[in-house]
Amino acid sequence: MQLQKSKLPSIYLRAAIGSAYLWEVADRLGLLGANGKPHVGWGDWVHFLAYARQVMSFLPAGIVPALATFATIGEAVFGLLLILGLFTRIAAIGSGLLSLGFACAMAISFGIDSPLGYSVFTLSAASFLLATLPDYAWSLDARWRSEL
Repeated sequence: MQLQKSKLPSIYLRAAIGSAYLWEVADRLGLLGANGKPHVGWGDWVHFLAYARQVMSFLPAGIVPALATFATIGEAVFGLLLILGLFTRIAAIGSGLLSLGFACAMAISFGIDSPLGYSVFTLSAASFLLATLPDYAWSLDARWRSEL
């Protein structure tokens, strides 16, 4: 019975978290349009990197591009894994840690209202919640588990 109760939340959490990450990656790679266009946050890597420098202003400037690249790769990988439902628990924990790091950096650089206003703590909490679910419906994990 408990397994049945977690199906819809599992699918919803995976879709919401995964698509949010992939949307942000697409934005910073310019796939959603140019900077300044409606519904585009950064529009290219240059504008994203300028924002990353602000978020990580408390760190040495030389490491920010590497961390921004690492974060983008993490978002792309976690987003894809969560959408597919592949290594879901690991991806959810990684997502929770990554977004918690974002939230802390935003709070340090801009104040607590920034990560609260952009729901970054919520993203982190949702990721950790997803990691606690007993099973992942409509996922590659579930498909492979049923074949074992």
